[in-house]
Amino acid sequence: MTWSTPDLATLRKRGRDQMISATKLGSIVPNSPLRIMTDGNSAMAHLTLQYLDWLSKQLMPDTAEHEWLDRHASIWLKNGRKQATYSTGTATFTGTAGTVINAGTELSNGAVTFQTTADVTLGSGDAAGNIEAQTAGANGNLDVGTSLSITTALSGVDGTAIVVSLAGGADAESDVSLRNRVLDRIQKPPQGGDADDYVAWTLEVPGVTRAWCSPLEMGDGTVTVRFMMDDLRSSNNGLPTSDDIATVKAYLDTVRPVATKDLFVVAPTLHPIAFTITNLVGDDASTRAAISNAVIAMLADRAKPAYSSNGVSQPAQTIYAAWVSDAILGASGVDSFTLTMADQAMPDNGSMAVLGTITYG
Repeated sequence: MTWSTPDLATLRKRGRDQMISATKLGSIVPNSPLRIMTDGNSAMAHLTLQYLDWLSKQLMPDTAEHEWLDRHASIWLKNGRKQATYSTGTATFTGTAGTVINAGTELSNGAVTFQTTADVTLGSGDAAGNIEAQTAGANGNLDVGTSLSITTALSGVDGTAIVVSLAGGADAESDVSLRNRVLDRIQKPPQGGDADDYVAWTLEVPGVTRAWCSPLEMGDGTVTVRFMMDDLRSSNNGLPTSDDIATVKAYLDTVRPVATKDLFVVAPTLHPIAFTITNLVGDDASTRAAISNAVIAMLADRAKPAYSSNGVSQPAQTIYAAWVSDAILGASGVDSFTLTMADQAMPDNGSMAVLGTITYG
């Protein structure tokens, strides 16, 4: 029988009834010491039951909150929650030739601060120096050409530096992502290097949000891993950079079985899918935006390059018109519509569907 925690009013009534039964008084006078004591005990019982309700959720990883989820992760996952990382890169400095900017010189861009990691000697033109964010997280990733202010004025040095590259900062792993990894670890225990293991290992790398493993794709004894970094590389449609690929490959080399002949770590190839919507009832700008967001969310959930399912290799995921239609129908503001689209098979194992052009008629 399912347990249902009683509310305070029910507990107060039960407490009064029990007191009446125990004392044989027939009734309890309102505002009497006995009534006040009985209601106080009921309130304490209610508080205790509320705590037990909350605690029951923390004991299971699928409902645990932040701190308790970290506890589950520390038990099930090798490194627990993926921590935030610091962005690094280079910036150019200008000023009087021969002036030395010492390592540790602080720069800022609003609330985000950086510092040089090595001495920089100015020449006749721009001098490049290595810099690193002082606060971990994606806020430290700045576009090329962004100005950084030198916090403390330096003699012979201009007051601003220009970003050449500044990337690699990732926020700490979200509860949703961590919970999914914990549940996957429980539901898919390690098998000594099967496809699920490669996916789990790849997802341990900070910044990685999705991953797929395709065994034997490049021949006997080979393993192909593809992954996305949807948050860290959002400006690049979530595709990892060559440095990201090298980082993941280096980590996988530390955990994969030595018997693997060749490990290939690559980025998926994005394959845009297009379709036409006519007779849209409720057609306006907000409805169209909701449709785009709904299809993007559906593709983020369903689209994938070649992968393995229960030990069986699967080709890159075909996107069915029915899936697109269902996503559109669930978008806010949509009443009815006509969709013109054929099922979209991917051209090769490395391709993964993303939203292309939506034509409205």
